[in-house]
Amino acid sequence: MGIKNTILRLIGEWSDSSSNPGKDTRRPDSLLCGVAQPSDFPKFKETLERILTENIIPFWYPQVMDMAEGGYRLNHDLRGRWKGRANKRLVTQARTLWFFSRLTETEYGTAEHLEAAKHGYEFLREKLWDEEFGGFYWEVNSRGIVTKPDKQLYGQAFALFALSQYALVSGDPKAATLARELFTLLENRARDQRYGGYREFFQRDWKLPPEDSGGYIHASATVKLMNTHLHLLEAMTIYYLLTGDRVARERLIELIFIQSNAVVRKTIGACTNEYRENWMPLNGPANDRVSYGHDLENLWLLSDSCNAAGVSSGPLLDLCQTLFQYSLRYGFDREQGGFYHTGPINAPADGREKIWWVQAEGLVGALKMYELTRDNVYIACFSRTLDWIVRHQTDWQHGDWHAQVSEKGRISGDKAGAWKSPYHNGRAMIECLGWLRPFS
Repeated sequence: MGIKNTILRLIGEWSDSSSNPGKDTRRPDSLLCGVAQPSDFPKFKETLERILTENIIPFWYPQVMDMAEGGYRLNHDLRGRWKGRANKRLVTQARTLWFFSRLTETEYGTAEHLEAAKHGYEFLREKLWDEEFGGFYWEVNSRGIVTKPDKQLYGQAFALFALSQYALVSGDPKAATLARELFTLLENRARDQRYGGYREFFQRDWKLPPEDSGGYIHASATVKLMNTHLHLLEAMTIYYLLTGDRVARERLIELIFIQSNAVVRKTIGACTNEYRENWMPLNGPANDRVSYGHDLENLWLLSDSCNAAGVSSGPLLDLCQTLFQYSLRYGFDREQGGFYHTGPINAPADGREKIWWVQAEGLVGALKMYELTRDNVYIACFSRTLDWIVRHQTDWQHGDWHAQVSEKGRISGDKAGAWKSPYHNGRAMIECLGWLRPFS
């Protein structure tokens, strides 16, 4: 069966009755999606604009600005109420800095958002940067005192990503210099010259930790993670656009190869997360699992990274279709739309909660696949995922998106915290709106 017919079978025909029709008086009914076809692009654009400008931006700005102690205060409960002072983690401080920086490049950003980005950059530079050994601490307390000093590459990736974006939009030479310093540090300290890619975890002084130690993201320090290299790919893309550095382009192409080859289980058509230093996959029930959101994110970031590096993404089209088809087969909710969280290899999802960031990546991934193929079946998936987001993931009363919605509709998770920021859903709105702009 061809991929088009397979996807059509998996998604089913779009109808407005496919989602729960229960009335939510807080949700603008005009945002509901209808027939899935390119003629609906202007309607999609209006929907995305309203989510970005009426739901996402007002939640994050200005309330997350910590004017007393610096950086962003990211500790808000399910209803968006601030819970008080909390530690500040590199990952979400950098992601929020990136969001405000990227927003200023769009028609939806303002001078105030650029100031918000500057505010976050200053905290990153002054409190999270390790002046003695270089690189960024994993976490500090609310006042900027170090609580977790070791160097996790996942965090360094987001620091490079945010610094590069901020340097591009602000023109601040000091930010560009710090980005270059971090890139050089990763090149000299973290890159695996034998097997390619990067080692995951280091002590504060960049010495390798004991083999039996674990990093800050619940994995052995000796493994390599698809997730880390996915975000190194994203960071290297924007860093190369900032600097045009020849070595950065070489690393970008290496990361493209890793994300399109090393982390892909060839006989399965999906990626898994944990690998040995030589890129042999870790096996067993805990490792033989697929994160649909990461696969969907991977395919569209690969395409964008190829464009940045000046190489064709054409040879990756079959891979992108394969990754998308797998997530549709096992991870897509054919009744209500949207993607589940995770599942075992070659079996339906068993982690059937709907996570905010997975929906965001599904949205961008579907639109990217339409861009690459011009096949309307991807617009059907985009439309149904957007419908789920509008109806169930978006919190029209308290702002931003619900972190998690269970299969039975139970909402849980904080609006802002150590892992939740405006990065995934804000980026999805910006990316999709940029692509849809010519059709409005």
